[in-house]
Amino acid sequence: MKRVRRERLLRIVILCIGASVMIFPLLWLVSATFRSNSELFSDAGLLPHSVTFEGWRNAFASYGGQISLMKAMRNTYLIALPKMLLTLISVTLTAYGFARFRFAGKRLLTALLFATVFLPQTVLYVPQFILFNRLGWIDSPHYLPLIVPAALAGDTVLVIMLIQFIRSIPRTYDEAARLDGCNSLQILWYILVPQLQPILMSVGVLQLLWTVNDYMGPLLYVKTPSRYPLSVYVKLSMDADSGFAWNRVLAVCCIAMLPQIILFFASHHSAAPESGGLKE
Repeated sequence: MKRVRRERLLRIVILCIGASVMIFPLLWLVSATFRSNSELFSDAGLLPHSVTFEGWRNAFASYGGQISLMKAMRNTYLIALPKMLLTLISVTLTAYGFARFRFAGKRLLTALLFATVFLPQTVLYVPQFILFNRLGWIDSPHYLPLIVPAALAGDTVLVIMLIQFIRSIPRTYDEAARLDGCNSLQILWYILVPQLQPILMSVGVLQLLWTVNDYMGPLLYVKTPSRYPLSVYVKLSMDADSGFAWNRVLAVCCIAMLPQIILFFASHHSAAPESGGLKE
């Protein structure tokens, strides 16, 4: 019994040390928003010597009335939420087809699907830009170049994740549903999707985080300043001509991260077991 307690105590101590190391940069980021530039580069401690709120006040300043922090946040989620929804639909349907159906050329298409994972995103920028430019989608008010590819299951990593997960579900469920008169879409909706909820939640969160953090996409396809998302706005907050206040930049970063942190804890809470915790 004592040995079990010692092992549990050692595990808690190791987890606390690891958590402290991981959370220190976040705590330092919040602390740095209350410091001046001179103090920021002279002291790496967590507690500021002289507190200033100038960074937080300037974080909400606009750029000539065209873009502000709140407008950038709105623009970001005008892209992220539709993209997340379309990704969940397209990726689920695509993975279902690869995991459950037989069709001509399936092996070749599966090999190509896995091969695209190793294709660097940078080699796609030029052909994609040419395509969207010919379609007249550059600087679209509806962010078409950023959202439409999500409806075509463009993120193959997410497709592969779902394929492996669906393959782990026994086919006997599908066969029993067919005996009850279900068609393929009904099997997907009533049988597979309830069992796919954990992985679908992971897919949605990953797509949301990738979209919020995407910088190159908006930089290429969004030309109007009033439509800039957060990723571009954070770069705009760095004024290279006159020198920028780091407390303002870090305050903008803190506000930009807040919805993602709330989403993380909300998804973790919804995914927790109803019994109140994991059993050993």
